[in-house]
Formats: sequence, structure tokens, C-alpha cells
Amino acid sequence: MSESETVVIGGGITGLATAYRLVRAGIPVTVLESSDQLGGLGTFLPYGDCWVERFYHCVMPTDAHLLALLGELGLRDEVRWRGTSMGMVVDHAHFPFNSAIDLLRFTALTPAQRIRFGLVSVSLRHLGRGRDLDRTRTGDWLRRLYGEEIWEKLLVPMFGSKFGSGFADVPALYLWQRLGRERNVATRGYPAGGYKSIVDGLRSAIESGGGHVRTSTPVRRLRVLGNALHLTVPGGAGLTYDRVVSTLPLPLLRELAEPELARRLPKTRLPYRGVVNALFFLRRPLAGHYWTPVVRSGTEFDGVVEMSALTGTRCGRHLAYAMRYTDQGAALHAEDEAAVAERWTGQLLRLYAGLGLQREDIDHVEVCKAPFVEPVYPLGYLEQRPPVEVPGTGLLLATTAQVYPAVTSWNSSVGLANDVAARVIGDRRAAFRGAPSA
Repeated sequence: MSESETVVIGGGITGLATAYRLVRAGIPVTVLESSDQLGGLGTFLPYGDCWVERFYHCVMPTDAHLLALLGELGLRDEVRWRGTSMGMVVDHAHFPFNSAIDLLRFTALTPAQRIRFGLVSVSLRHLGRGRDLDRTRTGDWLRRLYGEEIWEKLLVPMFGSKFGSGFADVPALYLWQRLGRERNVATRGYPAGGYKSIVDGLRSAIESGGGHVRTSTPVRRLRVLGNALHLTVPGGAGLTYDRVVSTLPLPLLRELAEPELARRLPKTRLPYRGVVNALFFLRRPLAGHYWTPVVRSGTEFDGVVEMSALTGTRCGRHLAYAMRYTDQGAALHAEDEAAVAERWTGQLLRLYAGLGLQREDIDHVEVCKAPFVEPVYPLGYLEQRPPVEVPGTGLLLATTAQVYPAVTSWNSSVGLANDVAARVIGDRRAAFRGAPSA
């Protein structure tokens, strides 16, 4: 491979979108993916004669970066839009959670708490404007607005499941951004060909533009070599590039970096949350809500996403995802998938017994795990956020550590890829202008 090439480490959406932008600008590029499948958190598993995402995804109408990319790939018109709803399960009781009437009937809170919850929730976006939410603890902000009882009874179980025991210390800015993107009743979209169609479209565009995509090619070591970077890949082969874009989570990148490079990497050390996810292939729907948090109801999983509420049946089945967000060291990550599937099947059956769910309604269960899903950001992270470029190395970072305060999503990943690719393109053009003429 030519040293003039740019290499992208990681074949998830960020890496593929970066490589796509570079190829479009005429820059030689190679994508190196460690696994045998592209997509990152958007990878797939076979079921019958079709493919299904291991983890749930959707497109929001405000996802401008992702929708623009889909337009370039000829896939934007393939997105099917549908109105979705939210449910709640609290103390084993099921509730719709979408309207003022639903809230008035939400007996998990007292009447006074329901009124306060509704008034604050409809005003929350306004209440955050003009405030330094990056330096405001989520716990302090929400306790003050909702009161201690709502905080303890509802908000801690709901949001703590996502961010862990340190949820109260997460910057309120991140939660505020999330609430701006996601609502109880929302129009969501899904590509007719699934997310695999996006991954396949990007790979095709990269390769037809002269780029290379190599799967099952993990980078073993990464070291500084003058103003370039030397990569060691399987078989002991060494590759040298003057520009490398890493999409790996920073903890994984540090494991690959030799001491000289490791000293130059960002000092910020973010804890990451992973996820254990059970995908249920059902012969019938559950409650019909796209998103249902599960609170104090005897389940290990924290919520249920009914994808069929958005996509209709897939592969002749209704799909539902049950998930639990965890630290990487949690025992659940190391547990046998078949044991988790059996235990969570029993819990799902008990949870939806009142809606008539029976064991014969569950055709198949797949348990999937991902150790690095989302960082847990500290207070004041806007000033701590690592720069894209690691000085003096030719290494650029395109990770979830850079997308804050945007919500971690395919949309924010594509936006980051656009920014990183623009920097590489600008550097190439500047170098070309500065080169001596023949």
C-alpha cells in the first residue's frame, strides 16, 4: 500500500462515512476492520433468509447528517417513517405514557406528582436554555425541578439504567440534548432494506471509488515513526501511513499504542458503558410501544424496544429488544449467552403475562453484547473534550469522546466523520499547494 494512503481503523458507521468522504475527494483510503463484519454497533445476524440488526436503531427526522448521507447513497427515499409511542412498566403495572390523559392515569405517581411531572417535562427544553448545563450535575438540576420523590421513584431508575450509579453526576447538558432529540410520541424512520443496506451502500461506494475495505484485519500495534504512524496487522506485516483515522474507543486505542504514542494521546480517561441485549423473535406483538422503560418489575433488563412498532414484521416475526446497560466488568458481560436468553425469556413472559404472552409465542432469542456503547461524561467536559488531531503523529480521532454534547447516534457519528474527513482533505490540499512545481 502507498504511504500516501489514509487508513481508517474501524469499520463502523464513523469509519465507513469517513472513508466515503475521503474517496469522494480523490484521496486513497483503506478501512481496517478487526471483525468479519462491517457496521460496529450496526452489525447483523442471519435469521432465515434475511438479516436483522443485533442492536436497535432508528432514524429521526432531525438527523440531518445521516439523512444527507443516505441521499448521496440513493437510500433516503427508502426510509419509511411511522409515528411511535412510549409505554412504561413500573412495579409490574403497564401504562401508556404519551398524553396528558396517560399522565393523569399514571398511578405510579401521586396526583400532585403527576401534575408537577407534566408541567416540568413540557417546559424542560425551555428551562435549560441559557444555563451552563455542562457544569450542572443532572441530579442537582432534575431534583430541583421535579422534586426529591419523583427523582427517586422514577428518574433514577429510568436514567440510572443508562448511565449507571454515577448518573446524578453526568452533565445536565447531555440529558438536555437527548430530550431534544427523543420524545415520547415521535416520528421515527427505518430503511426499507435495514441498516445493512446503509453499510453495504457505503462499502460499495468506497470500493467503486478506488478505496479498500479489509475485514478480519485487526491492528495489533500502533507506533509513531517520524511524522507518520506504523501499524502492525496479523502476520506481523507492517504498514506505514502519514494519516491514520482511529474510530476505536480511547481505552482500546491506548492498548494498541506503543509508549511514545500513548504519551501523546488525550489524558482524559472516560468510563464507558456497555450493553447486554436480548433480541426476541416473536409470533405476536407485545404492547405496541416502540420504547418501554421497565422499573422495579423483577427483570434484569431495563427496557424493551418493540422494533415491529416501527418496522412492521421482519423475517416474518415481530422483533423486540430487551437491554441492560452495564459497566464492562459486570458479570453479565461474561455470562453464557444461552443462560441469559433462558432467564430473560422467563422474565419477559412474566412481564407481559397480563397481555397474553406465552412461551410458544417466542420463536427464537439471540443475546448480543457490546462493551463500548457510550462514554459517561464528567462535569465540564466541553473543555476536556479531546481534540480531533493528536499533535505530531498524523493520528486523528473520530470517537464518541468527540461527539459530546450531541447524543451518541449514527447521525452524530456521520457528522463527526464529515468534520474529520474535511480536516484530512484540507491538509492534503494544503500540502499539494505547498509542493514545489516540476
